Amino acid sequence: MKYFAGIDVGSTAIKVAMVNEDGQVAGVHVTPSGSLFHRNSLEALNALLGKLGLQREQVSYLIATGYGRKLFKEADDSISEITANAIGAFEAGKAFGGVRTIINIGGQDSKAIQIDDSGNVTNFVMNDKCAAGTGRFLDVAARNLELDLEELGDFHFMGSQAPLNINSTCTVFAESEIIGLLAKGHGKSEIIAGIHYSIASRTVRLAKRVGIEGRVYFDGGPALNKGLVAAIQDELGRELVIPAHPQTTTAFGAAMLARSEFFAGQSLEIA
Repeated sequence: MKYFAGIDVGSTAIKVAMVNEDGQVAGVHVTPSGSLFHRNSLEALNALLGKLGLQREQVSYLIATGYGRKLFKEADDSISEITANAIGAFEAGKAFGGVRTIINIGGQDSKAIQIDDSGNVTNFVMNDKCAAGTGRFLDVAARNLELDLEELGDFHFMGSQAPLNINSTCTVFAESEIIGLLAKGHGKSEIIAGIHYSIASRTVRLAKRVGIEGRVYFDGGPALNKGLVAAIQDELGRELVIPAHPQTTTAFGAAMLARSEFFAGQSLEIA
């Protein structure tokens, strides 16, 4: 059995996905990026190989993507995260009847991508890296509210008051706004709901710029936050398609491309 890997070297997390020659997911692994991108990427790949009981030599082709893809010299090739995200969402979306619009919220930026029926990118937009609509903003908010990041989703539904307005468009200023709301005695739940709706509003505006068609696929680490999911669905007016491992969609797309590239090369050699 041959295996193919995709490694998404992101600004805040490194994601690795492995697929077999039938295109089935063999396993995934997620770890913080830290400051040593190359070393941590190698460790992430080796960690997944260890979990699967595989040797590096059993990986026939590996494609790197993401913020630090050029730093991972061991890869056979590299591609942009837009392309990898589109491929991953297109392939994963088949189980849901197909998707045409992709929303990705990463650690430092957010993206909206439109694909056609074959999975090709037809349009995409990215937000400003300072905008308060990223995973980094959720990290900062959780720290100021003295909560674990995983708790934000539950707190979203606990409040009895309406969500508060969070107006700042920069993470630094939004942090000050949150501290100010706490000082005025507002509850954590209404602040968190306000944060989620603030991100949701910006995210939906981003998606509308590419055009919202068909099913909307939501990936990236923040897709694990059920409060944020609820807020985006409310703003969007429709349900979102969320995969089992939303953080690894882009890595999965890179792995699927690695599989395609390998077999395409084999066909050329035979011809």
